[in-house]
Amino acid sequence: MRVGTGYDVHRLAEGRALILGGVAIPFEKGLDGHSDADVLVHAIMDALLGAAALGDIGKHFPDTEEAYKGISSMKLLAHVGELLGREGYLVGNIDATVIAQRPKLRPYIEQMEENVAGALGISKGQVNVKATTEERLGFTGRQEGISAQAVCAITGLYEASAASYDSQRDCSQCGGCEGRV
Repeated sequence: MRVGTGYDVHRLAEGRALILGGVAIPFEKGLDGHSDADVLVHAIMDALLGAAALGDIGKHFPDTEEAYKGISSMKLLAHVGELLGREGYLVGNIDATVIAQRPKLRPYIEQMEENVAGALGISKGQVNVKATTEERLGFTGRQEGISAQAVCAITGLYEASAASYDSQRDCSQCGGCEGRV
């Protein structure tokens, strides 16, 4: 098993949509950035890439490339999922926290979890999103920006297959080789 962490922050700006976890959230400001500036998805991508020792989102999606200007971070997340698959990794779970004084995010969290799971081709039960404030302290408390943190666990396909086979003497739990050992 491998573990990765991710962190991202973007400042709030007028004239931008607020996108978190692929959900457009009604708010008077949005996050400023080269892509859609989805801090939640950016933190998750960095956690996944870090766990697989594949660098970070700046390496894969540089903000100097016009192709990524305004792009949906959900598309980038799906690409990260494909990279992990090509490297032979399976996502175990993702736990992420959005830090924002406003808006209240509770009504949108379930959809965020579904969006992240869908982009990665995993079950919603493998994704947990939380939201918190910093009690009006710091840049998030002053509503200057929003940040997010994420942690994930991934397993190599071979490791998952071997563990399933060794512990159960039955490969039916492993989707990697479909029982052809």
